[in-house]
Amino acid sequence: QVQLVESGGGLVQAGGSLRLSCAASGRTFTGYAMGWFRQTPGKEREFVAAISWSGGNTYYADSVKGRFTISRDNAKNTVYLQMNSLKPEDTAVYYCAAGLKLTTFNYWGRGTQVTVSS
Repeated sequence: QVQLVESGGGLVQAGGSLRLSCAASGRTFTGYAMGWFRQTPGKEREFVAAISWSGGNTYYADSVKGRFTISRDNAKNTVYLQMNSLKPEDTAVYYCAAGLKLTTFNYWGRGTQVTVSS
C-alpha cells in the first residue's frame, strides 16, 4: 500500500504560481510512475501530468503544456507540480496518483484545492 499526501494548494491570482507537493509513504516508492490529476465539481477527473520512475519521461495535458512542470525527488519520495501562469480555469482539486504503469494509477491522495482568481 502506498499512501500519498498532497500539499501546496491555495488561492492565487491569475498569472501567479504555485508548487504542489506529494509525499509518498508506505511500501517502497521504487518503480512507481507518478501523476497529477484534477477535478472540478460536476466534471470527471482529468489528467494533468505524469512522470516515469526515473524522471526521464514526462507527459502533459495540452491545456497545461508550457505552464506546468512535473518533477520528482526519489530520495525524498516526493513528486512536485510547478504551476506557472495560472488561469482561472486551472481552479480544481488536484490529486496525486501512483502506479506501476503510466497508464494505470492504483493509489490516490485525498487532493488539495487550487483556486485561481481572475
